[in-house]
Amino acid sequence: MEIWKFINNELSNNNRLILLIVVEVKGSSPGKVGFKMAVSESGAINGSIGGGVMEYNMVELARKELKNEITKSFIKRQVHNPDAETDKSGLICSGEQTHAFISLNKSHFEIIQRIATCNDSGNKGVLSISESQISFTENQTIDKNIMYHFEDENQWQYTEQIGLKNTLYIFGGGHVSVPLSEVARMLNFRVEVYDNRQELSTMEENQFAHTKTFVDYKNIAHYVTESINSFAVIMTAGHKADEIVLKQLVTKKLKYLGMIGSKNKTKAIYENLLNEGIKQEDLNKVDAPIGLSINSQTPAEIAISIAAKIIQIINSQ
Repeated sequence: MEIWKFINNELSNNNRLILLIVVEVKGSSPGKVGFKMAVSESGAINGSIGGGVMEYNMVELARKELKNEITKSFIKRQVHNPDAETDKSGLICSGEQTHAFISLNKSHFEIIQRIATCNDSGNKGVLSISESQISFTENQTIDKNIMYHFEDENQWQYTEQIGLKNTLYIFGGGHVSVPLSEVARMLNFRVEVYDNRQELSTMEENQFAHTKTFVDYKNIAHYVTESINSFAVIMTAGHKADEIVLKQLVTKKLKYLGMIGSKNKTKAIYENLLNEGIKQEDLNKVDAPIGLSINSQTPAEIAISIAAKIIQIINSQ
């Protein structure tokens, strides 16, 4: 379950929680800025801040705070060095990470509900957390997805863009689209699947996509938003439809655009598009044949290769 929905459910059952957020990372560290974990007084846990003994210790600290009914949010640094004088995490990877411990109770239910709704619908808003308060402003954006400012233990602020999450647009709702939707959902993508075939069994079976839409492939450009958070995959039932979709997307400013198929198929489609005026520099941006080369054969293996390529692109920025 996605963490905001988890928190929403726990609060609706009148359970208090501690939300842990990685707000700063230095050097080599298993947690990344923005990683979250929620610990409920019910005993339930959701999310991760990096795993291992460090995460275990932070969970135990959260449980202690819940037992003591601590209501003030605070910062806790963890140093991944066995020779550190203070704040040793138990890890040896030499970096460090800082966590914000956010106390949540029934009074935060309305804010968390709005965050969960915004996050699931793809709308936008800004979450702001400090040592003294938590707020959420809808229909607002910030320059960076996450910002953190620290003066001292009693004066800090964490700000995060909510709702403008990475979106994976899948054109072609066939057999590969189902495992790809599942993996992308696990990676916290918003997943939208499009196909021109009505009553397609794999579209009906796909329980992982946020939306599934029947479309005319000749008119799909308006479905895809130009953004650094937009990722598009073309895997229709035939090369002609692939070409129609690619022509509409190849000039868009997307973080990733991939097309399934062999080298010969890709070459033939590229030659047709070049003859129609598409520039070679635009075609050079397309990942085709798609995904990392891992000799994938089954739909699940192909989905993993595509997801791996997308992860590689995200983590190389």
